[in-house]
Amino acid sequence: MAEMTSRERFARMYAHQQADRVPIIDSPWPATIERWHREGMPEELGFVDFFGLDRVATVSVDNSPRYEVRVVEETDQYRVHTTKWGATLRDWKHVASTPEFLDYTIKDRRAWQEAKRRMAPSRDRVPWDRLKRDYPRWREEGRWIFGNLWFGFDVTHSWTVGTERVLVALAEDPDWCADMFNHFLDVNLALLDMAWEEGYTFDCATWCDDMGYKHNQFFSLGMYRDLLKPVHRRAIEWAHAKGVVAHLHSCGDVNPFVPELVEVGLDGLNPLEVKAGMDPLGLKQKWGRDLVLHGGINAVLWDKPEQIEAEIRQKVPALKESGGYVFSSDHSVPSSVSLEDFRRIVALAKEVGSY
Repeated sequence: MAEMTSRERFARMYAHQQADRVPIIDSPWPATIERWHREGMPEELGFVDFFGLDRVATVSVDNSPRYEVRVVEETDQYRVHTTKWGATLRDWKHVASTPEFLDYTIKDRRAWQEAKRRMAPSRDRVPWDRLKRDYPRWREEGRWIFGNLWFGFDVTHSWTVGTERVLVALAEDPDWCADMFNHFLDVNLALLDMAWEEGYTFDCATWCDDMGYKHNQFFSLGMYRDLLKPVHRRAIEWAHAKGVVAHLHSCGDVNPFVPELVEVGLDGLNPLEVKAGMDPLGLKQKWGRDLVLHGGINAVLWDKPEQIEAEIRQKVPALKESGGYVFSSDHSVPSSVSLEDFRRIVALAKEVGSY
């Protein structure tokens, strides 16, 4: 089969059809990129082009309250700063790690009402200059373009309000949670509509909403059905009305939610975190006609050549059957993975993932 563009490959996967090979994308930690630079990857060349991964791009907008962004403290090891969402966090500079969240501006309904007032759609929240400069090249290069959504449980608890506070509110003040979930989405959709109407279309609406952890979920299935599923449904219906597919990134064990997501029309699910309890092959067998499965290759094994080769050879032939699969790790590529480790993995994924 002739070599395809990334956009053609992704489109075939979402149509559950064969392509020249499965798409291959991933997200290394900054510390992983630092290591690869030390091991010979040129500073001026991005890892996507260096390894020959599939090319994607993202149309993103700003639906935040636009709080002040400033550096509180900086050392050789970390940087403490505030965000436009009102969180104060510590980013570790040379360690593959999620941020450490230290404080929040929005801690109650009163603070939320002020934040909500600041979150109004306006044209200056769309990066017009970037889109005008880059979008024609994205299309010319055959990139698969994501329209990025920022809403839901994950971004509310982690980036905006705080985990314990939101978990308590889910039980004691569910209307507040529903208001936040829906307002984030309302503003996001209004801004992406502006971009779309100006001709900056995309192929897939995607969002992150981590709903699980190791062998469990942050909330019950009943809470999901009552509070979050209706908002997910709205995002998916909005995408489908534009003729594009809907893709969810949800870390952890989200097994109980998969039938619910299929029921509301989700098209693709990532990252299928094996170490948390997800079974990509079982998902393929049960939901492979409904969902594009993206990921499911255990990141813990990526620095163990024999084990990761066995993992890829066992899983990818089944996952790629009749299309419907995108190759990546089941989280992010850790800094324990060398340049040569990753080079071998990409080469093997292209070999085993070809049709």
